[in-house]
Amino acid sequence: MADWSIDGLTRARPQALFIACGALARELVDLKRMTGWAELTVTCLPAHWHNTPQKIAPAVLRKIRAAGNRYDRVYVLYGDCGTGGELDRMLEAEGLERIPGPHCYQMFAGTDAFTEMAERDPGQFYLTDYLVRHFDRLIIKGLGLDRYPQLLPDYFGHYTTLVYLAQTADSRLRDKAAKAAERLGLAFEYRHVGYGEIGNFVAAAAAPAQAAE
Repeated sequence: MADWSIDGLTRARPQALFIACGALARELVDLKRMTGWAELTVTCLPAHWHNTPQKIAPAVLRKIRAAGNRYDRVYVLYGDCGTGGELDRMLEAEGLERIPGPHCYQMFAGTDAFTEMAERDPGQFYLTDYLVRHFDRLIIKGLGLDRYPQLLPDYFGHYTTLVYLAQTADSRLRDKAAKAAERLGLAFEYRHVGYGEIGNFVAAAAAPAQAAE
């Protein structure tokens, strides 16, 4: 393990824990590799809990308590994700912060860019790499459209465009996202946004460890 110095003392490089939504697991593993932050541990909660957001804050708290004193720093990579402020209240009581933003769409696109998109066309439906990969399971089957296709207008009748906020330049995912838009009867827009504010957040957290190598 690399050593780092602070206040003239040499110590082991800090161990850090990222508690995140399972929809961000692949991206966090990629960012861990890209930053070379070997001492970073990633633990995730089920992505489908967005459908039951009341589970998120208690589960994050259990992860925090289970971590005990084994880590120098703990970071939370979650939006509010429908918790109605419960996640923020819990983290404030624990003395921890999460990445800013209400959801991962804004985090990936960037706050200014997402605000501009949403104001330009409030009828946009967003997909990320994760949601494109699991579109059939999470959207079609998750909403019951495989069994009740007549519900499609009820769910998507007020949307105009499917916007694919891509983390990676994967032509297969782009094609799959375009087919998803066609299946939902929506126009298609592709934006390669990369890791956005999530990448910036991880890089900033990793910077003290990297600077000490």
